[in-house]
Amino acid sequence: MCYTDFMGEPVAKERILKAVEELPDDATLDEAIEKLCFLAKVERGLQQANAGKTLSHDEVKERLLG
Repeated sequence: MCYTDFMGEPVAKERILKAVEELPDDATLDEAIEKLCFLAKVERGLQQANAGKTLSHDEVKERLLG
């Protein structure tokens, strides 16, 4: 799921390549996938925040603690 959202962007290829190039030379495939998923989730969160789809601190506490 994280790949579709991240890769669906027009400049995604360049951003993916940059993220992979920044990995250490001995990085594993799992580490690369983890980084790309993290970046996709951050991007999705920023898009949601920009669209006003956020929760207040109190709303989050209520959802988590009931």
